Amino acid sequence: MAATAFLIAPTTPPDYHRIISPTLKVPSDPEVSVLASVAQSPPAAANGPGKKAKKAVLAPEIPNAPLLLVLLHDTVIFPEGGGQPTDTGRITTSEDSALWEVVQAKRHGGHAVHYVKVREGLDVETALLAFQAGAKVTVALGEEGYERRYDHMSMHTSQHMLSALLETRLNLPTLSWSLTSYPSPCYVEVPRGMTQDEIASIQAEANKLVFEGRRVHVEVEELDPVQEQANTVPKLESGRSVGKALPEDYTGGVKRVVVIDGVDRNPCCGTHLPSIHNLQLFLLPHTEALSRSSTTSARLTASILSCGPPLVPDRVTQVVEERKRAEKRVSDTEQELAEHIAKGLWRRSGLFKYHVHRTDDTANALGFLTAIAFALGASMPPAGEATCPYVIVLSSSPSTQTTTSVSTVLVLGSDDSKVKAVGDGLKTKLGVKGGGKESRENAAVEDVLNTL
Repeated sequence: MAATAFLIAPTTPPDYHRIISPTLKVPSDPEVSVLASVAQSPPAAANGPGKKAKKAVLAPEIPNAPLLLVLLHDTVIFPEGGGQPTDTGRITTSEDSALWEVVQAKRHGGHAVHYVKVREGLDVETALLAFQAGAKVTVALGEEGYERRYDHMSMHTSQHMLSALLETRLNLPTLSWSLTSYPSPCYVEVPRGMTQDEIASIQAEANKLVFEGRRVHVEVEELDPVQEQANTVPKLESGRSVGKALPEDYTGGVKRVVVIDGVDRNPCCGTHLPSIHNLQLFLLPHTEALSRSSTTSARLTASILSCGPPLVPDRVTQVVEERKRAEKRVSDTEQELAEHIAKGLWRRSGLFKYHVHRTDDTANALGFLTAIAFALGASMPPAGEATCPYVIVLSSSPSTQTTTSVSTVLVLGSDDSKVKAVGDGLKTKLGVKGGGKESRENAAVEDVLNTL
């Protein structure tokens, strides 16, 4: 038996995009006109050379080269906004069929501004001539752009359904959401953590709806500013707004509502699948409690670590590892310094009486003095060889003296009786309590050594 399989290209249902207002018209001609274009200098490295800028969402790499900012009469390229990253794509100029790469798009008020890469071999002035006002161009996603768009649609439609189920089944409104870079999962922020039973119930309900293949469509209507301002947005006890208001700087004149049949109606500017059956499987890997205080702490931590909240655990691990490496470098450097000091002390003859003092604000000042003592022992002549008698006093004190400051004194020598005499003399002159002045400690040490 032989079988043949045909893969039919996906198509958008004719009723996916529904115009509610009778006065609105959607252009059907794939060729659109240029409204305006300007040149932009290469982006400045805000964080210094070699460092990457922070990314709130999954953003494409922007070339360090001049870009053209192009405003079109219409576009199929989605500008970054609403938690969804920008599309990428290409523009073909009708006059010469030249292909131009769109590296990103951003929303400015109600307009999508395309960031177009200047083609190799052209200067900015020549490139601007291709995008003069009124010029005809064709905009497309391209293969790579479509793959990126499809991933964004899948995640965005998933977020709408998940947020709807959390709000209607568990009374958990969505505070924020974002697409983050792989391998970190996309996140939906809710006011509290979820129990395992709640997670299981939401997963089961989501997968049931996916299996049913609920349809998705977009309703577009003219924006009524007066009515929109009258719509009140619910707030939590903390005063934080929850929901479904348009951005304050939006001036597009139309309002889009994404509808999942029987599940959700939500104002949204993003791109979505025409059916949720493509989502295949819902899994919630874990949840974290986000109370008012912990949410604030998590966001502050993320800000300090220059990353998004989902990346905080990995970033903390990285910081801990870097701290360990830094501490090891300090320890190795102190060991080398201690050996250098010890070697210099043996270049003397006769009864060697010497005092080494240093300012040390670390929590383990005694550790460094002990390292010098061990290094001295290691650098002594072998047993049986004549050695000069010696008494050495090692001391350290913090740079700022207070009533709680601790100064450290370590006495070592070749004769136990002399070591004991120096120790007892220092106890008498300095006392065993309180933090004295550094000059007083040094003078006391010199006085005691001079009695030997």
